[in-house]
Amino acid sequence: MTVEVTAETAEQTRALGTSLAKLLRAGDLVILSGDLGAGKTTLTQGLGEGLGVRGAVTSPTFVISRVHPSTTGGPALVHVDAYRLGGLDELDDLDLDASLDESVTVVEWGTGVAEALADDRLEVVILRAHADDQGEARTLRVTGVGERWRSVSLDALTPA
Repeated sequence: MTVEVTAETAEQTRALGTSLAKLLRAGDLVILSGDLGAGKTTLTQGLGEGLGVRGAVTSPTFVISRVHPSTTGGPALVHVDAYRLGGLDELDDLDLDASLDESVTVVEWGTGVAEALADDRLEVVILRAHADDQGEARTLRVTGVGERWRSVSLDALTPA
């Protein structure tokens, strides 16, 4: 199932992340793709807020991976940036499978690299309009892949 949602501002993108977090549980993998500046980290900030994790969610571009523990007893957020990784071997070196079952793992720039981590995953493509008159508007295409997402309704996602 694929759902498309439009967010007019960065705040709405963050709110979509908060809304999406309500559907996530330990063991979930979220793969984000989109152009530079499309809003992958902004969406992840909303996920972190919705999951109730500790620490500011910022782009892990230079550290590759950050773990944000839960402050509410829920799953930790493992935030990965695969932009600088050379492929699946380098992603495997991060040992994400050690924490995959008890965390929500979000991989920015993960398309073509992170799918092998789990049969069940959410794939989020963020498309940002580049015309000057479009402002910050983004279209988020959210696709549930695998048995885990077959019975989950993504229709409830709203930018609030």
